[in-house]
Amino acid sequence: MRSVISTNLAKPKPPATKTSIPTADDAALFRDAVGDARLLPDPGRIPPPPPYVKPIPRQRQTGDSPAHDLLTDHVAWEDNNDDPLTFQRPGLSQQAIRRLRRGHWVVKDELDLHGLNREQAREQLVAFLNECQQRDSRCVRIIHGKGLSSRNNEPVLKQLVKSWLMQREDVLAFVQAQPAEGGSGAVIVMLKRGK
Repeated sequence: MRSVISTNLAKPKPPATKTSIPTADDAALFRDAVGDARLLPDPGRIPPPPPYVKPIPRQRQTGDSPAHDLLTDHVAWEDNNDDPLTFQRPGLSQQAIRRLRRGHWVVKDELDLHGLNREQAREQLVAFLNECQQRDSRCVRIIHGKGLSSRNNEPVLKQLVKSWLMQREDVLAFVQAQPAEGGSGAVIVMLKRGK
């Protein structure tokens, strides 16, 4: 059998020094030592300004940012469109909506919200849209589902996703997806150009 010899390789700690309160004798010694000292004249230099740090918008942060709390479930929107799954910001042309509906732009990214509850879906949507803005993905698909497995077979996320998308300023428009791309269970979203 081999014997194991353990050695303590750690260095011994230096003894702790006690901090003492200065006495009157200490103060007198200090005054004697610095009695002839004078302040240096002011050189008149101006220190350079600190470097500029570009601010980071809080809404674009992910993780610990409460950006998903900015999207509410209870917003009443007036739709001027005949199609309830079509939305466009004022100033966006009807031609852009037609092109979006016909698949003129290539879908660059996709988010599937199947199986998520309301809060999970909201967080995933915010994180996804923030990432799309950073990657400059202008056309994306969001699959919210048709609600076939929900209570009363009603699509819960469909209306929530619509409301959340309408609240985001980076969303220019959205339309219901073509049947081959998810139909009434998905939307195609046009986003503003990323920064």
